[in-house]
Amino acid sequence: MGFMKRLRATLKILLVSLWTVGIEVALHVGLLFTLPSPSLAARWRSFILKTWSRGLLIICGVRCHTVGDPPETPFFLVSNHLSYVDVAVLGSVVGGVFVAKAEISDWPAVGFLCRSVETIFIDREVRREIPGVMRQIERQLGYGRGVVLFAEGTSSAGASVLPFRPALLEPAARASLPVSYAAVSYQTPEGEPPAHLAVCWWGGMPFAPHALEFFKLRRIDATLVFGDRQLQGGDRKILAKELHSAVLNSFQPVVDQDDL
Repeated sequence: MGFMKRLRATLKILLVSLWTVGIEVALHVGLLFTLPSPSLAARWRSFILKTWSRGLLIICGVRCHTVGDPPETPFFLVSNHLSYVDVAVLGSVVGGVFVAKAEISDWPAVGFLCRSVETIFIDREVRREIPGVMRQIERQLGYGRGVVLFAEGTSSAGASVLPFRPALLEPAARASLPVSYAAVSYQTPEGEPPAHLAVCWWGGMPFAPHALEFFKLRRIDATLVFGDRQLQGGDRKILAKELHSAVLNSFQPVVDQDDL
């Protein structure tokens, strides 16, 4: 059994690597024809992200169950955050561009692809970056793209939804943008390691060993619930609380708090 799991992980890693390289080549070939039109190039990047995400989920054995209707572009979408897998789950449905922590831009391979699809990077501890982030969000919305934000500012084990950080919602509040919301959750089959350990990436878990255990999983069930309304407001603290409440009401816990 251990040999089969290691073999499964090895094959998945190989396929993910080949798929990512192929997508990267397709992205840049397409940009040769779309760069004269910034809006067309932006939509091509969104298409590439959605295609890459869908292929990634197939390779990794992730079955995504969607509840509700995803927002139509352009949109500003807020979600809870459990794992690096969230990007592929959300990206496979809505595409768009993600607001991500700045250190991801330096990750091998993944960082290069994120930069290529114009991920908006932000240092959560540097408030002076907010105006620049807001301009990037407004530009992407103007291109007709969706923008996705993980408002908790970090990932969790999935017992609940962490409080939303108001500073990350400053761009939406300052521009009075209507904000959509979604909740993501995971389950693993009986006999497999629990999702809060093998899928959710939180606390001080080192990335490489966690990713290896994730690749060993036979199947993962992801549930993505979209809200049926948009929230809007000029006060980022109030907006953060309202969005947090809405996401929490849609969220399916991955693990009980008592089991952590």
